[in-house]
Amino acid sequence: MNIRLFAFIGFISFSQVSFAQDIQIYKTFGGYRFEKDSVVISPKMVLEEMKVNPLAYAEFKKAKNNLTAASTLGFAGGLLIGFPLGTAIAGGDPEWGLAAGGVGLILASIPFNNAFKQHALLAIDQYNENPTSRRIKINFYVTGVGGKLVIRF
Repeated sequence: MNIRLFAFIGFISFSQVSFAQDIQIYKTFGGYRFEKDSVVISPKMVLEEMKVNPLAYAEFKKAKNNLTAASTLGFAGGLLIGFPLGTAIAGGDPEWGLAAGGVGLILASIPFNNAFKQHALLAIDQYNENPTSRRIKINFYVTGVGGKLVIRF
């Protein structure tokens, strides 16, 4: 009896699942946002999803490396601009050379950001155009007194 009930519930829930799960990229004010099924996902999660498509995975790995470089340079540049501004606001003698160096780092991050955009768009296009490369993953976990069935598409 229980097996029939579980089979029926599994069939109903499985039949309502959409297999077309494309990843979309949206430009925001601070950068880019990735969505899969209307859920915001991080670049790390996008990279994990693209493992089923080797071409898209390699391309997005390049994009993620460029994003890391751009973020690091931008953050360091912001710090170098912020310290002299804070000193000037506090009434001290600011080191404007640090601020100039910060502007230089921020300008140096722009090509990395453009390369990220280019590689990310190409990787997402490659991933979305080949839906047959996506696999269904079924995992069963035993937890305490019960179990958990996880089905990923």
